[in-house]
Amino acid sequence: MENIKGKVIAITGASSGIGEAIARHLSGLGAKVVLGARRLAKLETIANDIVNKGGQVVYKKLDVTQPDDVKDFVNFAIGEFNTIDVFINNAGLMPLSMINAYKVDEWHKMIDVNIKGVLHGIAAALPVFEEKDSGQFINITSVGDRWVGPTSTVYSATKFAVRAISEGLRQEVSDNIRVTIVAPGATESELAETISDPELKKVAIEQFRVNLLPAEAIARAVAYAISQPSDVDVNELVVRPTAQKAY
Repeated sequence: MENIKGKVIAITGASSGIGEAIARHLSGLGAKVVLGARRLAKLETIANDIVNKGGQVVYKKLDVTQPDDVKDFVNFAIGEFNTIDVFINNAGLMPLSMINAYKVDEWHKMIDVNIKGVLHGIAAALPVFEEKDSGQFINITSVGDRWVGPTSTVYSATKFAVRAISEGLRQEVSDNIRVTIVAPGATESELAETISDPELKKVAIEQFRVNLLPAEAIARAVAYAISQPSDVDVNELVVRPTAQKAY
C-alpha cells in the first residue's frame, strides 16, 4: 500500500457508509483525504476522529448535483493540498420502486445524483489530471451495474450508465490516467433509508440486505486499486458477500 501514502484523495458522499469507510481506511494508510457531502456536521465528526488518529483531512459541504459545487470542491482540495491524485465518485441514492408506482421525482433524483453527479466529478477533476498527465477516477457503482430485478429498474439503469461512462472515459483519457469501478454487493450503508415505500423498505432490509459486507470491505477494494503501480489500471472490482448468489 506504499503507493497510497501522501496521495490526495477526494471522496464524495463521505458522511456515512462506504464513503466514510473509504476515508477512514485511506487516511490510515497515509493518504490526505478530502471529504465532501451535504451533511456538514457528520463530516466534521469524521474529520475530527481522523485528525485525532494522526491523519490529514479537510472537508467541505458538497452537493454533487450542482456542477459548480463540485468544481469548488476540487479547487478546495487543491487549495489545501496543492493537487489531487484520486477522485472517488461515491455519492449515490437507491430509492427502489416498481415502475408502475410512478415515483418520477425519485427517478430524477437518482439520475441527478447517480449519473450527473459522477459526470460532474469527472468534469471537475479531469482537467487537473490532464494538466499533470496523471490521476485516477474510482467510481462506486453496484452489482446493479450488471443486474436488473423488480424494483431496481431505474436504480440499475443509473449504475449501468456509470459503468458505460467509466469504460468510455478509460478509453478516451491518456495512458497515465486510470479509471476504476468498484461494484459492491449487499453492503452496510444508509442506501435502504432512501426507499420511500415503507413495505418495500422493510422487505429490502429484512430479505435482500442480510449477510451484509462491512463498508470496510469496499474500502479495502478501493485501496487495492489505488495501490497498484502507475502502469497497472484495475478497471473493475466486484465485491459481494460470499452468501450473495442470486444478484
